Amino acid sequence: MKILLTGGLGYIGSHTAAVLLAGGHELVIVDNLVNAKVEVKDRLESIAQKPIVFIETDVRDTEQLTHTLKHHAIEAVVHFAGLKAVGESVAKPVDYYDNNVTGTISLLKAMQAAAVTQTLVFSSSATVYGEPQYLPLDEAHPTSATNPYGRSKLHIEEMLKDLSFSDPQWRIACLRYFNPVGAHPSGLIGEDPNDTPNNLMPFIARVAAGQLPELQVFGGDYDTVDGTGVRDYIHVMDLAAGHQAALQFLAQERGWHAINLGTGQGFSVLQMIAAFKAASGQSISYKIAARRPGDVASCFAQADKARALLGWTAQRTLEDMCASTWHFQQNQKMGVDPR
Repeated sequence: MKILLTGGLGYIGSHTAAVLLAGGHELVIVDNLVNAKVEVKDRLESIAQKPIVFIETDVRDTEQLTHTLKHHAIEAVVHFAGLKAVGESVAKPVDYYDNNVTGTISLLKAMQAAAVTQTLVFSSSATVYGEPQYLPLDEAHPTSATNPYGRSKLHIEEMLKDLSFSDPQWRIACLRYFNPVGAHPSGLIGEDPNDTPNNLMPFIARVAAGQLPELQVFGGDYDTVDGTGVRDYIHVMDLAAGHQAALQFLAQERGWHAINLGTGQGFSVLQMIAAFKAASGQSISYKIAARRPGDVASCFAQADKARALLGWTAQRTLEDMCASTWHFQQNQKMGVDPR
């Protein structure tokens, strides 16, 4: 299958690319490199021993996307391109709505204009559930949002649902991620943000490697096991496999589908620090800071729907997540060249 990945050189996009390439698919990647590095293309080609078509462009460039879809006869699209930091979204809501919502509208216009595919896997988020009314979170839980990032994802989901209702030929899966962590087993690709990390695991890894002085833990007074936030951390390779399973599912099923991808188990920030310390053998300095606007105390998944529809379950452990992250971090520190 010929698949277009928007934001395909980013963290989740690159790992999904590795899985899809291993599955024999042909990929075209578009990315504006705002939060990705062009050398990831070389690393992916080294892992897969296959060439990848890469086009540096913004997903809001409808004309370029239309040309790309037509020229490469794309059969399915996996849409990762989007800004994703909760705290930043609170500070810069217009940027988030412009990039995430406007970018998706641009992609949909291009897909309609190119008329080559109506199959779309969308990178959504558990933030669409807002403040949990019950746990674990299943897909029947009411949707809402506590921050602009979550609202942008929810707006897109609702837009895609409307599109599906308007034309039953569409095949759309909204994959509601919980908290992706970890890295590819090669150690060549992993979460490597251009600036100071917004997500927990790469921040912990850089503190462990001595690249950052300490970790700020946002909130130590939540109603959780140790007062720090609890999240459902899922290995990025399991998440990537979920995208491949979703594409296989959509080959047989039309309509709009919302599906959780998570493990069903929550870990606190302090538990994550302890696990990473055990995996790396390094001390990790941290301090408790004020709660971050838009955060919730606990969030973890009910993933039965993914098992039933996609035949998918998370396979990797917390130890796997920490060990693979540290392997990638060490490779980065040593400047490993994939070529």
